[in-house]
Amino acid sequence: MPERIGFIGIGIMGKPMCRNLVKAGYELVIHNRSPAAVDELVAESDNITVASSPREVAEQVDIVITMLPDSPDVKQVVFGDNGLLGVMSQGKLLIDMSTIAPAAAIEVNDALVERGASALDAPVSGGDKGAIAGTLSIMVGGSAEDFDRAHAIFEGVGKTIVHVGASGAGQMVKACNQIVVAINYAAVSEALVLGSKAGVDPLKIVEVLNGGLAASRVLEMRGATMTAHQFEPGFRINLHRKDLGIITETGKAYNVPLPVTSVVSQLFESVASAGNGDLDHSALITAIEDLAHHRVGEQT
Repeated sequence: MPERIGFIGIGIMGKPMCRNLVKAGYELVIHNRSPAAVDELVAESDNITVASSPREVAEQVDIVITMLPDSPDVKQVVFGDNGLLGVMSQGKLLIDMSTIAPAAAIEVNDALVERGASALDAPVSGGDKGAIAGTLSIMVGGSAEDFDRAHAIFEGVGKTIVHVGASGAGQMVKACNQIVVAINYAAVSEALVLGSKAGVDPLKIVEVLNGGLAASRVLEMRGATMTAHQFEPGFRINLHRKDLGIITETGKAYNVPLPVTSVVSQLFESVASAGNGDLDHSALITAIEDLAHHRVGEQT
């Protein structure tokens, strides 16, 4: 019989992750606030069943995965009415693969440990493409024993799987990841707008930069789509804004100044204030375009 695990949060990332877990041989009990994604997955596989609440998920499995937008969402699923906490008894494990505040991850784990259960904070990097391909990078905080227990599950959805430390460490590393990604998007945006306004083909800029020290996954995965203004969301501006808010508060908590991150955060705010918060975070380029009064690819 296939091992049965729970999965809560069937969004842009959660849906392909569920598909890959089924391919890896797991039976899933799933829950989501919106029924459409749930119905789609159930129609695809006999190894997926639906629960009406997070509590009902945890009643049927020993391991529950959550993939939710923000800290309040995770806390609601754990601590809220019909939440997980009341039935997360001895030996049960929560794997939270959301991106939330490190302090929130520690709070959730501490509450579960008091009941004999435990948690791993295991945020991911790689976007929707990585989720679809099953090649996510997974940074895991929690005990070594729980990490070993969950490793085969991680292998079903990811490629780079690293135990980075105790509870909260996974979210801390994800914060570091989001700093680098945000600043990288800002750098690529400035380069493309400058070169394009000077009359250089932006696709040539992408090609050259990808062949040298300036090469990056952002350029590789999004350079061409940024020049074409194709911003179908893999990871939304609003979600990266949320992450930058977490990073700002975390920096304050540890007395670490983050001056470049602060500037880039304001660029994300400007894109959101223009009504484009639901676009892919590569749409950050539109903030630089607005400042430069130039759209990449236009004739000057």
